[in-house]
Amino acid sequence: MRYNERELLSLARQPAEKAAEIRMSVPKKGSVLKKRLVKLVVNFLFYFRTDEAEPIGALLLEHCKITKEEENVFSISFIEEPERKYCFECATEEQCQEWVEALRRASYEFLRRSLIFYRNEIQKMTGKDPLEQYGISEEARFQLGAHRL
Repeated sequence: MRYNERELLSLARQPAEKAAEIRMSVPKKGSVLKKRLVKLVVNFLFYFRTDEAEPIGALLLEHCKITKEEENVFSISFIEEPERKYCFECATEEQCQEWVEALRRASYEFLRRSLIFYRNEIQKMTGKDPLEQYGISEEARFQLGAHRL
């Protein structure tokens, strides 16, 4: 994937939806859990050395699987490469569950499915398409509705 490094760094400096120092390992041979500052901004998970302001990496939370592995451990793997797993160890099971839920809600695909669901629910209740008032074209409404789950 191509990206603009300056834009990515600018995004990393934005206020986080969630941030914490947790232990993390990357999918490299011999990788061990290291304390990292982990910061969720929109649909990116940035990770930093705890004493540095620049991120050392970023994960785009699209087409990925977030799995609770153990009581206070979760992982992120990507559909294209399921064997490449990023592991995260939280201080508590509660913190782990909060991260899993936040990460699952962060993807564009989740937001898109939520929009479709709520649009359909509002239409059932009111008989009107709630997107009409915003001038959404017929073609765009068709595209939203075409991907029903």
